[in-house]
Amino acid sequence: MILSITTTHYPATDLGFLLHKHPDKFQTVELSVGKAHIFYPEKSDEKTTISLLLDIDPVDMVRNGKNLSGDGFTLGHYVNDRPYVASSFMSVALSKAFSSAMNGKCKDKPELVEMKLPFEVSIAVIPAPLPKKTTEFFKYCLGN
Repeated sequence: MILSITTTHYPATDLGFLLHKHPDKFQTVELSVGKAHIFYPEKSDEKTTISLLLDIDPVDMVRNGKNLSGDGFTLGHYVNDRPYVASSFMSVALSKAFSSAMNGKCKDKPELVEMKLPFEVSIAVIPAPLPKKTTEFFKYCLGN
């Protein structure tokens, strides 16, 4: 899952000051279920985008007892949808990656905190179509 925040405020590179993340640095934040990577795929004075890539490690979740499917779910150790769903994991990643910005302070450019800035925010996930056999199974279960 990837979150992208884009601004066209001039200079758009002020986004780095506002979020306390340097546009030339690739940063990684450790999470209890994986990592969050912060980077700038686009940076110019006209348009700047910062992205947060949520990288959940489902194998580590199972090995370290973090499988949140519960003990009653027998296949929980083998089937894990956590890396593919929008969930509280993104909220945790956001709060860890942007904790300084969430305090509403900007040491180098304090005027940015009070300004109305144009933002475009998107969360992208990769859709995965169900295999034909799975679709047929669901149709059978539902009586269709």
